[in-house]
Amino acid sequence: MKTIKDYVDYSVEKACEILAIPSPSGYTQEAADWLIKELKALGYKPKQTIKGGVTVDIGGKDEKNALLLSAHMDTLGGMVHEVKSNGRLKITGIGCFNPANGETENCIIQTKFSGKYEGTLQLINASTHVNKDFQKTERTFDSTEVVIDEDVSDAEDVQALGIQAGDFVCFEPRTRVTKSGYIKSRYLDDKLSCGMLLGYAKFLKDNNIVPARKIYMHFTCFEEVGYGANAYCPKGVTEAICVDMGCVGEGLTCTERMVSICAKDSSGPYHYDTVKGLEEAAIRCKADYAVDIYPDYVSDVAATIAAGFDIKHGCIGAGVYASHGYERSHKDGVMNTLMLVDEYVGHAE
Repeated sequence: MKTIKDYVDYSVEKACEILAIPSPSGYTQEAADWLIKELKALGYKPKQTIKGGVTVDIGGKDEKNALLLSAHMDTLGGMVHEVKSNGRLKITGIGCFNPANGETENCIIQTKFSGKYEGTLQLINASTHVNKDFQKTERTFDSTEVVIDEDVSDAEDVQALGIQAGDFVCFEPRTRVTKSGYIKSRYLDDKLSCGMLLGYAKFLKDNNIVPARKIYMHFTCFEEVGYGANAYCPKGVTEAICVDMGCVGEGLTCTERMVSICAKDSSGPYHYDTVKGLEEAAIRCKADYAVDIYPDYVSDVAATIAAGFDIKHGCIGAGVYASHGYERSHKDGVMNTLMLVDEYVGHAE
């Protein structure tokens, strides 16, 4: 019988696959289709919500004390705000996308009716040999623009390509896994967790394991704009745990090699019983973990609570550095997160 540790590489592999699929909030169908395909290949019967999320019943024994695990497939991104008179694009951010983190990044403009076009987000007047104010210019959506990789010089040229306001702008993830086990990419928040939930689902199926509790999974599609997990909580669910990114930075104890248990974020404290139970499970399975408070963070499960569901709630995740930028985690963080999920859920006798 394989152990949960044997599913680290699979989880990372699947994370890399979904990272390659553009899916800013509001444009997630391709990622949803991929998740449905992967879950069916594992022998499950996923469903898609009207809103676009993917749900699946993983099985388990105790249906009156069921657990809902969630991760989000949607990411930050951009949208065309204006086709400018010079043939370039002013964009607006989706989620908390910061133009300073997107500057010089390649992107794809996804039109509704005429395909895709490449471009790059640049500072206006981006040549340092010309712009004496290059260094001191604040990076905002007013001071940056998407330069389209087509022969365009005015708004009419761009409109002739079929590019218009409301088209999504998807930034390259630049995913890499190093020999030392580091995982670098945009959008590890939260596609790394999508890979881990698939890894956990495969672990249960491969080994014919029946969880002690009934388990549902929800891959949400509007987390980055605040309402991903507010409309799905099956009968019998008494607890929901969001598997998202663990924050890494000054004032926190988590590293990229650990699993983070969030005690409180900007939405308030997580349920005491759940936080304590997660820490007890981490101690039992000898996972390398940290308990931290996230000062500027709201997880998807806060949307579940705000929707009025009477459940306990928690939030865990592999440590991720440089959140909402070019992020970094590690395979050890994946391993420790998988260990904690498996230990917390438990197996039926």
